[in-house]
Amino acid sequence: MPAGPAASEHQYVSFRINGELFGVPVRLVQEVLNPQRIARTPKAPPEIAGLLNLRGQIVTALDLRTQFGLPPRGGEARPMNIVVRHADEWYSLLVDEVGDVIDVSGLSLDPVPSSLVIGRKGVLQGVFRLDAGLLVVLDIAAVLDRKRS
Repeated sequence: MPAGPAASEHQYVSFRINGELFGVPVRLVQEVLNPQRIARTPKAPPEIAGLLNLRGQIVTALDLRTQFGLPPRGGEARPMNIVVRHADEWYSLLVDEVGDVIDVSGLSLDPVPSSLVIGRKGVLQGVFRLDAGLLVVLDIAAVLDRKRS
């Protein structure tokens, strides 16, 4: 039986940045892409990695490592892309690694511990306590609105 809209409210696409596990609601994710060719944009803020062409659609690539004040990826590591749509624009969130879809049915969203807020104030919604650790939920609207301001 396919999962309906109610089921997707409890599902998060998981990804890692600098070893930390994050998640965004499945309903916000348009697609996940392997590393893509990104065209640099002159005079863009540092967190804007550039633009990519997704089947004729121009997509702004936002590097979450840079946005969070983390060091650049080492060596030849290339980021994965989580494509989302917000305010009638397309964005690709550049992350280190994309994981599984995690179902958090029955779990409560806890407040973000103050130790996790450094460099990310206002862009985290909360955390789910999983058997394997914490799933930090990213507020996509806050991340992208911060980028736009």
